[in-house]
Amino acid sequence: MLAAETPTETPTETPTAPLPMVLDEVEVETVERISPSFVRVELGGPALADFGVDGPLYDQRIKLVFPDDAGRLPSFAGADDSWWGTWLDLPESERGHLRTYSVRAVRGTPAEPRLVVDLVLHLEHDATGPGSAWAAQAAPGDRLVVMAPRRGVPFGGIEFTPGTASELLLVGDETAAPAICRILEDLDRDARGAAFVEVPVGRDATALAGVPAPANVDVVWLPRDGAPHGSRLDREVRRHLGVAGSDDPVPETEVDPDLWETPVYSSSGEDVDLPVATVGHDLDGVYAWIAGESGTVTGLRRLLVRELGMDRRQVAFMGYWRRGVAMRS
Repeated sequence: MLAAETPTETPTETPTAPLPMVLDEVEVETVERISPSFVRVELGGPALADFGVDGPLYDQRIKLVFPDDAGRLPSFAGADDSWWGTWLDLPESERGHLRTYSVRAVRGTPAEPRLVVDLVLHLEHDATGPGSAWAAQAAPGDRLVVMAPRRGVPFGGIEFTPGTASELLLVGDETAAPAICRILEDLDRDARGAAFVEVPVGRDATALAGVPAPANVDVVWLPRDGAPHGSRLDREVRRHLGVAGSDDPVPETEVDPDLWETPVYSSSGEDVDLPVATVGHDLDGVYAWIAGESGTVTGLRRLLVRELGMDRRQVAFMGYWRRGVAMRS
């Protein structure tokens, strides 16, 4: 009698647990030049079926990895919790270029969502970067890597937290315009306040001005049309607050290119657990959200916190970029 054949055991692979965020390639579905300074792209792909945010988008940030100078994308296939270090270990010329953007909208269906992102065309010699250069020539079928929230998993990336504020102050340059537009759309319809958005030229303002906003939020578009960056924002915010103008530029030594000051985090190391001070004037109920070029944001922070004594827990100041300083990928 022949002995029974012992079956050969096949080793089983332990499936890789999904990352707490979506990190995968997506494809450009559509490209639209919505104004002289803005390109709108719609991104799709199977990985986005897991995208999700618990609540309104507001200023939700995501990361995009653009191709390297040879047009290649790094692969994140099978990435685990060590992906960041693995990516940084790649030669800089092979990593691609990682940049941060706000989600302008989500289209499609929950099973097949498409992310809409507005990219700014900063094409001046001292302000352009990989994102602008890519956006200027983007076409359907191009591929990027996206890092975005995974449904049901805390991701962060939303700084707009007005709490019980009775009045809002939203301020930003063109890099903050997509986030401000999204915030305006997501606000309760009884919200009150003002939004000031500086953009490069008048046709940018015309193209973006149709964003739906609550009736009691005054939205002011400020085309620079050749004026110094941030000058119109500073002047109009001061006028809104009833404060005399100032011609004193912010010293370079005071400008932190990584400026990020929120009620729960301070890039300058301020103690965020200090007791909340009472301003004692009309700013008590105001929540301010200010983002854009770091020098401009620093000047507005100095105005609100130093000159007007506004409690730092009533504000979020975010330096999205710094003129003349290249971001590292």
